[in-house]
Amino acid sequence: MRKALLKLIDFFYPPFSKYISLHTFRYIASGGSTTAAGIVIYYIVYNWILKQQDVHLNIPFLPKLITAPIAAFGIETVITFIIGFTLNKYLVFTKSTLKGRIQLFRYGSVVATNILISYALLKVLIESFGFYPTVSKVIISFLLAIFSYFSQKHFSFKVKK
Repeated sequence: MRKALLKLIDFFYPPFSKYISLHTFRYIASGGSTTAAGIVIYYIVYNWILKQQDVHLNIPFLPKLITAPIAAFGIETVITFIIGFTLNKYLVFTKSTLKGRIQLFRYGSVVATNILISYALLKVLIESFGFYPTVSKVIISFLLAIFSYFSQKHFSFKVKK
């Protein structure tokens, strides 16, 4: 499966070879796939599963109300965490010398940081500026892509020298 996916990604690389490395192209392809999946999942959860309705909880120690955009974001995050880690570990950062559990912990730390930033930006864009939730998600995804690349390359999947 890994070889087939790499072959597919590498097939589209030649036109970009003068501008970016194969490693960066693979990151963009897998990150772009994860981001696209996240946007689709977010849209489906927000519009079809939650039907744009807030979630009311009756669980101790949890908020009583979670807005639909934030609930959709939470569900989407769990799914894309799994997709993103798998693609990064097995397709992009294969030369990392860190143990898998360390990679997972560090990847989780970067994702947690992204979640906090995404949460804050979702609140601002939707509630303060009145942006549509899916549009807000797209804007935020692109802003965090660059931060994520450098964090994953130099922290989560670091190659020891």
